[in-house]
Amino acid sequence: MSAEHRPLTVAIVGATGVVGRTMSKVLTERQFPVGELRLLASGRSAGSTVSADGRTLTVDEATPEAFEGVDIALFSAGGDVSRQLAPEAAARGATVIDNSNAWRMEPNIPLIVSQVNPDDAEWHEGIIANPNCSTMQLMPVLMAIRDTVGLERVIVDTYQSVSGTGSDAIAELETQIRAHVAAAPKVASVYPHAIGFNAIPEIDVFLENGYTREEWKVVTESRKILHLPELRLSCTAVRIPVFVSHSEAVHVETSRPMTPADARKAFAAVPGVVVMDDPSAHVYPIATQAAGSDEVYVGRVRTDPSVRNGLAFWVVSDNLRKGAATNTIQIAEVLIERGWVKARSRREVSSGAGEAT
Repeated sequence: MSAEHRPLTVAIVGATGVVGRTMSKVLTERQFPVGELRLLASGRSAGSTVSADGRTLTVDEATPEAFEGVDIALFSAGGDVSRQLAPEAAARGATVIDNSNAWRMEPNIPLIVSQVNPDDAEWHEGIIANPNCSTMQLMPVLMAIRDTVGLERVIVDTYQSVSGTGSDAIAELETQIRAHVAAAPKVASVYPHAIGFNAIPEIDVFLENGYTREEWKVVTESRKILHLPELRLSCTAVRIPVFVSHSEAVHVETSRPMTPADARKAFAAVPGVVVMDDPSAHVYPIATQAAGSDEVYVGRVRTDPSVRNGLAFWVVSDNLRKGAATNTIQIAEVLIERGWVKARSRREVSSGAGEAT
């Protein structure tokens, strides 16, 4: 085994959360070269146990000292934790791959989708950002259009599952379904309205421009990942009563004409993208089929006659896996394959991106 493929010490921060548990599972499934796995979480979760790779592991508190000797640290514990501890992990020689919004738009932090812009990971200085789940599944198909005929404008409406919010939201939807069956009131605490049998066009906080922060993430992150800083893009994000997988209705204006057949061919050529498109047989991507998979599914590909060079299509992917955990680990695989796992000293990181704010 080469130096790049030696067993690594891997830490998962937020190990007791939905995404953190999925990270543990995906590491095992993909046979990632883990020598030691450290499960870290907040102080209130320290001492609990999580099953990983057929073993029961004890969760430790995420402190700066917990990253001593760690090669790769996978973060999924929220922006505040990432701002506090990611620089500490990098200062101790770990390469951080962060799943929060803390670092994504920092100009000196790479924002990576594994099959779209892996080369950007080369210039990391200790921290790499994982995109928002809604952005993630959109990027491979937009890349295919960008590289084939050019991309001018994108309109995307997202239909997002409750697992994107976490375990409390999953439990609340389950409770509201039972309440509906029992003809009892549906009590909302996670969302501003009951999510059971509903659609809520509010994900994250509203910004001064009228968009929610979730919607604006899709706009700004897409421009950075695709290297299209002037891309015209608008998004409406809607929470729906689905447990796992996000769905997106996408309308694009291309630079040059592209037929639906050519679009399907371009999509299918992207690793990790599966075309499911036979409406006459009721074949198209749906959330329940995508759940548990690492692929991005695209279908309902058709001409959009409302705009010159217009295309419309439907994209679905498991938000916990490719939308979060799997892409994080695929980034780590890129680092290993290309020798980009960079162990750095505290002195080096103190003058670099690890201290970015």
